[in-house]
Order: sequence, then C-alpha cells, then structure tokens
Amino acid sequence: MTGDRLGWRACLLGGAVFAVCMTGTTLPTPLYPLYQQKFGFSELTVTVVYAVYAFAVIGALLLAGNASDAVGRRLVLLWGLACAAASAVCFLLASDIAWLYAGRLLSGLSAGLFTGAATAYVMESAPPGRASRATFVATAVNMGGLGCGPLLAGILAEYAPWPLRLPYAVHLTLVACSVAVLLWLPETVRNLRPLRTVRPQRPGVPPHVRAVFGPAAAAFVGFALFGVFTSVSPAFLAQYLGVTDHAVSGAVVATAFFASIAGQTAVGRVGVGRSLPLGCAGLLAGLALLAGALHWDSLALVVPSALVGGVGQGLAFRGALTEVSRASPPDRRAAVISSLFVVAYAGISVPVIGVGLLAEPLGLENAGLVFIACMAVLVISAAGYLLRRPVPAEA
Repeated sequence: MTGDRLGWRACLLGGAVFAVCMTGTTLPTPLYPLYQQKFGFSELTVTVVYAVYAFAVIGALLLAGNASDAVGRRLVLLWGLACAAASAVCFLLASDIAWLYAGRLLSGLSAGLFTGAATAYVMESAPPGRASRATFVATAVNMGGLGCGPLLAGILAEYAPWPLRLPYAVHLTLVACSVAVLLWLPETVRNLRPLRTVRPQRPGVPPHVRAVFGPAAAAFVGFALFGVFTSVSPAFLAQYLGVTDHAVSGAVVATAFFASIAGQTAVGRVGVGRSLPLGCAGLLAGLALLAGALHWDSLALVVPSALVGGVGQGLAFRGALTEVSRASPPDRRAAVISSLFVVAYAGISVPVIGVGLLAEPLGLENAGLVFIACMAVLVISAAGYLLRRPVPAEA
C-alpha cells in the first residue's frame, strides 16, 4: 500500500509539472489582439506565429522524442523547463514581433521535449495495474494545462496591470517551483544510456503497433480544431461578435480543453473500442456547430462547438493514446507516443496556416468554413477506417 501511495504521488506530481509546462504554451492566446495593436501585424502573421510553435514541437519530437528512453525522463523534462523559462523571458522582453517568434519557438521546444517524456513518466510512475488511470492522468494534465493558459492570461490581462508582462512572470514562478519538484522526483528509466546513443527519429512505429495507429487521423482533426480555437478565435470574437473582453475570449478557448478532459473521463465507461467512433462523431458535431457559429455570427453556437468538439477530441485522443501505448514495447514507448503527437501537432500547424492564408482573400469567416469542410472529410474518413478495422473491445 505504501508503494502504491508513493507511485501515485510521483504520478500526480509529474502530472502537475506537465501541466505547468503546457500552460505556458497557450498563455499568448487571448493576448494576440493586444500584440496586433502594439506591433501592427495581420491575421496571417498571428497564424504564422502560432505555427512556429507547432513546427518547433514537431522538430523536438523528431530530434529528441526518443531521448528520454536513453538518458532518462527527468533530464529531458529539465531541458523542457529550461526552454519554457527562456520562452517566458522572451515574452517579458518583447519589443517587436521577433521576440514573439523566439518565444513561440522556445515554447514549442519545451512542449516537444515534454510531450513524450512526461506522458511516459506519468504512466510509468503509477502503481502496477493502473495503466488506464495513469493514461487518463497524462492526457488530462496535458489538456488541463493547455486550458489553464488562456484562462490565466485572459483574466490577468483584463483585471490586472501589465497585461503583456504579468502572465509570463507568474508562469516563470511556476516553472521555478516545477524544477524543484522535478529534482525531488525519482527516475523511472532503469537502464540509462549516454546522450551520444540518441539518434534523430523519423516518424514511425514498430510493425506490430501500426495496426492500431490508424486512429491517429482523429487526433489530427481534434488538434486542428484546437489549433483554430487557440489562434484565430480571439480575433473572430472581437471582429464579428464584438467580444473584446480578454477573460471571455480566454474562457471560450479554455472551454474546449476542459471539455476534452470530460471526454477523456468518459473513455473509462464507454471503453476504448467505442470511444474512438464516438469521438469522431463528437468532432463532426463540433465542426458543424462551429460552421453555424461562423455563418450566423453566433456566440451562442461558439461555446457549444467548443464543448462538443472538445468532448469528441478527448474521447478520440485518449482512446488512440491508450491503444497505441498499450501496444508499444517499454523501451520504445516515449518514441511511439512522440510519433502519435507528431501527427497531432501537424494538425495544429498545417490547417491553421491554411486558415491564415485564406483569411486575406476570403475573410476569416469563409476561411473557417473551408477549414471545417476539409476537417469534416478527414474525420469521416477516420470513422470509416474504424468501421472497417475496429479497435478490440477489450483494449
């Protein structure tokens, strides 16, 4: 029993450190309109700044996604916290848009270093036989941290002084506390190897895992939906709905991430086999509601689209992560999880840039409708794949 308590303590503390890192990655979301006013850049630039983060995540996953399997989880997580701290410093010193690019690049590197290593750490720290619950902790703190970022920044920007400084000062303090926690936590990798043994990895998974990797398409769509919410929804709320309250725009974005946690919670009840097709259905419904919100300029549909789409993303993502991690060998678990996140973060970057490119000639609303149509085709394709090759119920 004592071992179980110690395992859960390490699992939850590791999850808290994970959440702190991910909080920093979404802090700028409700602040982009303020940066636009201060530095005078277009909506396309907002999406490019956002995409720099996503490409940095993918680069870190490809270059170092398997590093923690060799040098240990804690060392890689410390590197991630160092990047998170450097990102916060860039935003604190920001005097032109170059600082924003640098801050988002470092933020992406921190997320890329954390994503595979922290997920594996949380799952490995849990007591034996608690893999399903540990998977939920890992995915919940990931999405919870992403949701806390815009909520925290929006509230501070609206009701506290120094809106473009205070959120990052608070996050820098949290990062310092996380370093202290991480130094106290035990290492979970038993056979450590030198850093020189780590080689950049191409996106790929072991042959016996490929059969269960198909649901990654749903993860792509879910993260693409989140990418649009976190990059352009504040501008849409301000330009078309007259919502200029930063706390409100941050809360709308946070709703999608917190709804994802609710969807992940439901996986334990419906099972992995059902969660994936149900997640696809939720994503499709969320896309339809978002299309209605864009077409009719309706805040009353924006919030339900965040809720329904977030639940769908949570169902699909936790289902995919559970099945992929269950099929992965322990010595390659972080690498395989990183490959899944490469697919997911490609969903955050590529479609978002497309929306930014189309926003100039078509307008933000029509660009969003084109995005929704493309994502609907993809999620329907993923659902068709699951109908042909369903995940076993016992998974």
